[in-house]
Amino acid sequence: MKLSLPLISSLRGYRIEWLRYDLMSGLAIAAVGLPSAIAYPALAGLPPEVGLYSSILAVLGYALFGSSRQLIVGPDAGTVMMLAAVFLSLGVSATDERIIVAAAIAVLVGVLCFVASVLRLGFIANFLSRPILTGFMAGISLSILVGQIGRFTSVKIDSDGVLRPLLEFATKIDQIHWPSLALGAGLFILLRLLGAWLPAIPGPLVAVALATALSAAFDFRGLGIRVVGEIPSQLPMPMLPIPHGVSIIDLVLGAIAVLIVSFGAGIVTARSFGAKNKYPVDANRELVGFGAANVASGFFGGFAVTASDSRTAVNDMMGGKTQVAGLVSAAALAISVLFLSDALSLLPTPALGAVLASAAVSLIDLRTLRELWRISPIEFGFAMISITGVIVLGVLNGVIVAISATLLYIIMKGLKPRDALLGRIPGREGFYKLHRDKNARPIPGLAIYLLQGSLLFFNVDYVQGRLKEIIANSDPETEWLIFDAAATAQIDSTAVVMLDDIRALAEEHGLRFSIVELHYEPRDTLTRSGVAAAIGADMIFDDLEDAVAAFAARRGAPPA
Repeated sequence: MKLSLPLISSLRGYRIEWLRYDLMSGLAIAAVGLPSAIAYPALAGLPPEVGLYSSILAVLGYALFGSSRQLIVGPDAGTVMMLAAVFLSLGVSATDERIIVAAAIAVLVGVLCFVASVLRLGFIANFLSRPILTGFMAGISLSILVGQIGRFTSVKIDSDGVLRPLLEFATKIDQIHWPSLALGAGLFILLRLLGAWLPAIPGPLVAVALATALSAAFDFRGLGIRVVGEIPSQLPMPMLPIPHGVSIIDLVLGAIAVLIVSFGAGIVTARSFGAKNKYPVDANRELVGFGAANVASGFFGGFAVTASDSRTAVNDMMGGKTQVAGLVSAAALAISVLFLSDALSLLPTPALGAVLASAAVSLIDLRTLRELWRISPIEFGFAMISITGVIVLGVLNGVIVAISATLLYIIMKGLKPRDALLGRIPGREGFYKLHRDKNARPIPGLAIYLLQGSLLFFNVDYVQGRLKEIIANSDPETEWLIFDAAATAQIDSTAVVMLDDIRALAEEHGLRFSIVELHYEPRDTLTRSGVAAAIGADMIFDDLEDAVAAFAARRGAPPA
């Protein structure tokens, strides 16, 4: 039996000259990933080693089963913030409990990915549209920034959300630990400058290394600056994460919330790099890779992960050829856990706050928001709804707001579908929209209505109103009302009743009602409902030209 693992398949054609690119890429990925692996768990109240375990085992899982040779998975700010919101909703506060619940959710996310792939549900990623996802990530970014107040200032903040922590902090300004604030602010400025002027240099690694060295040299702990503390210098062992006191239904619901955000953000990253390097990305195949990454992470004490845009960007910049680069990065991080844990324990907490704050600022895509404002103010408004949902209602409820806004946007786009009356241009073939081309003229005796969209329950009233208006304002010489369904892919039961009412109304006004260019499903729906028989087989045509020709042939003849 042949193995069909993507990694095995890619290694069969591996070229030895690729190895140096994969080695260098892997080391660079580890350098960029190490600071975020330590920092991101803090967003969900988890210890640093959990992020390191997630960064090692998840990469191995994706390397074996993922479809992309380039994509690198790992901790993501949005996913971890969603995990923190799930902890809050489940009432899980103790660190040990959070570790078990996080691992269980990661496994469930992986299983859900496998199930979704089998059911071909990759399209769910499309429900977080670009405007909605941009707004949602901006809202999460603001939440992350506010969450760093305590790390920058050493002020204990008990409130959750975005606005309440700010109000609480305003009452505790006198408790600011100024050396911590100076260190955090200085490292944040350093990160932003490196990102703007020297993007090839891994800024987070520089900040972490510098802060750790200063901590060792000047005894930051003795100065009252908090440090990360002990990090276990051992690799994780397999575990079966079974939380106690949390129902399986609540866990599954939490996993679904995490999945929506992680896969939505991950597939955007995958498609972005796929478009850049001109290779296709199959969402259903990516579900398998993400599923393997999350299962591997969960069974070894990690949390849910997704595609990492920063690590993938480094892999792309360094010329990584295959997932061997991911394996090298995992090995480098494992070595860091075994031999650098003592040094990492000296890392100042304000440095973690600076790394997280800088990452959060990078997640706010102002350019896309400006483009949305310029191109489509409505879509910009939906992005603002997503931002507001996260800020006012929190991250977990913000997902519900984002998805609800997406569905509302879809309905609004279909609520008033484009339509037009068609006619001819003398001396030219085909049909033209009367409102668009000043040379187009109605065909004497005919009113031809084109609907550019599906005819469903939520836009039936609009279309019915348009057709009634056409009937009421039709020329006295008009004999036929033709409904051109060439662009109408779907017709539901509500629309069927409406079309039958329009047929009857047209007949009351002395017009014959005709439908042309029906797709298979709408034709079948009209046939089973009996409306096709009421219209008459002689008034249903496969082509608009056929209908016009039939009208010309019958004009002047007595009614059948």
